[in-house]
Amino acid sequence: MLTTSLRLRPTMLSDLDFVISVETDSHNLPFITPWERTQHEGAVRFPDFRHFIVEAGPGYASAGFVILQGCRNPHRSVELKRIVLQPKRQGFGRASVRLLKRMAFRDLGAHRFWLDVKALNRPAQALYASEGFVEEGRLRESVRLTATGADGYDSLIVMSMLDREYQARVALGQEGEA
Repeated sequence: MLTTSLRLRPTMLSDLDFVISVETDSHNLPFITPWERTQHEGAVRFPDFRHFIVEAGPGYASAGFVILQGCRNPHRSVELKRIVLQPKRQGFGRASVRLLKRMAFRDLGAHRFWLDVKALNRPAQALYASEGFVEEGRLRESVRLTATGADGYDSLIVMSMLDREYQARVALGQEGEA
């Protein structure tokens, strides 16, 4: 279900306790490499980043956060650095990705919008593919897995979308609101 009651608001330093709690939640931890608080503080302050709280549902409660990086990249290559949501399976991920694509291509003038996702995160891969992202390659065994006592490695899958691919999706009505 794609929810329309979702919005992004700039993260404030007072939101960082929430950000850290969502990021280190046991349901999210296997899929991300958490940052130190000072890294989030830098992303909130540094103009090359956009750090947002995802607000969703009735009353727009905080539902997670997202980070864009490369917002001032001279090559117009913007990265979806992080998306972490709580609760799952309510359409917030898809709605967030659509808002972020619109922001990257329309507001930031991106030529390329890209991300990497852990190979073990199959639901996220499926979401990104269904939203038009194309797999570019894999960084084999590039991240160490240590959550829940595991000691091993996972690969990162690099996926992207180009501005012309986004525009084609808009023209075909695949991006929801035009």
